[in-house]
Amino acid sequence: MINVYNTMTRQKEELIIDNNRIKLFVCGPTVYDYSHIGHARTYIAFDVIVRYLKHSGYSVFYLQNITDIDDKIINRAKERNVDPLELSHKFEEEYLKDMELLNVKNVNFYARATEHMDEIIAQVQTLIDKGYAYDTETGVYFDVSKFEGFGKLSNRKLDDLQNVRIAVDSTKKDPKDFALWKKQDEEPYWDSPWGKGRPGWHIEDTAITESYFGPQYNIHGGGLDLIFPHHDAEIAQMEAASGKEPLVECWMHTGFLNVRGEKMSKSLGNFITIKELLKLYSPEVYRFFVLSTHYRSPIDFSDEILKQAESSLKRIQNSGKLLMELSKSTSLPDEDESNFAEEVDSFRENFFAAMDNDFNTPIALSHIFDFTHKLNKQLANQSLTNEVIESIVSTFKEIEEILGFNIVSLDSSSDSSDAVLDILKDVREELRADKNWDLADKIRDELSDIGISLEDK
Repeated sequence: MINVYNTMTRQKEELIIDNNRIKLFVCGPTVYDYSHIGHARTYIAFDVIVRYLKHSGYSVFYLQNITDIDDKIINRAKERNVDPLELSHKFEEEYLKDMELLNVKNVNFYARATEHMDEIIAQVQTLIDKGYAYDTETGVYFDVSKFEGFGKLSNRKLDDLQNVRIAVDSTKKDPKDFALWKKQDEEPYWDSPWGKGRPGWHIEDTAITESYFGPQYNIHGGGLDLIFPHHDAEIAQMEAASGKEPLVECWMHTGFLNVRGEKMSKSLGNFITIKELLKLYSPEVYRFFVLSTHYRSPIDFSDEILKQAESSLKRIQNSGKLLMELSKSTSLPDEDESNFAEEVDSFRENFFAAMDNDFNTPIALSHIFDFTHKLNKQLANQSLTNEVIESIVSTFKEIEEILGFNIVSLDSSSDSSDAVLDILKDVREELRADKNWDLADKIRDELSDIGISLEDK
């Protein structure tokens, strides 16, 4: 049983899906620049969520949109004196390259806004016909006063939105009304019943999801910053157009990514693209860093924390290296005298219980650490049977598929000296815990003789 936190109800709920088939939509990027590490945080989180849902027996259709026409795209294209669609499609390609490097591979389809204009225009027309939208000289707008319960996802009441900063347009009935279609004669534009123009930001998502999923589906995801106004607007559009509610059964949102405690922005000089990050750290390290914090919690980025993540991942992988080397040994015991098979079963149970609890990756990772610490002692003693080793390797490979980074599937030619040192450190900790100071000191002194300094803290 998987429990998932639903932003709409603000509580964890059992995931109940008819026929085990999940329709999932996550808001994709507006492609006017290189994607940043905040984007990566969200898409890594949902990649792992989908991996775990599939591992749990669900069939998942994961849909993501690509906003390839928008004010930001048009303005950036003017700055560079290039065609807006040429610019957006260039950065779309760069975004997909970044996702490939980060091992984000579970999106079934990326839907461009510009390739769904017929669906967008049809949905706008439906909203006009049903009295939820109106046409002015500047565009077509959604009349928020006509939709009861506007703001229910963000838990904002319509009267409380009076002071929300919205672009002033004297042709609108109310400043809170948002654009469904923006009229313009400047390229790029598309023909519509209301004149030349292009879609507003919110309408493209509901037109796309209705095309592939119908008016209702299972899960909608995105960053926390999208709840208002974007996701509130999506709910109003689709439920008004279809007459059915809810739009989705479960809303899932990732927390903010801050850089040294501050929101990432170019003005603060702490804006970091995925490409810049991957010049300094491996994709696996960043995945590990992201998964070390629960997807709903804020996450703070710094070089110090990334280096800690790099070191922690290396310790896990070092245990995996030595496990694979031991699996080739011909002098292993026939019986599991240490009952380590029970430890393996307990580890599996704890890992999957954490993932069942709203995909709690930091708790799942803590169980991996605890288990590898115990495993290192067994590796030092070479007390594992072939059967137990096979069970551990199989479990680690399962976990690799879920989390998206390697533990035992590593380059067999890589140096295992760090792995040996990790085992020695873990053995010394056990000796010190048992107050066997003499042997612990002997290991430290002999390491010192070969130039390796080990400091007890």
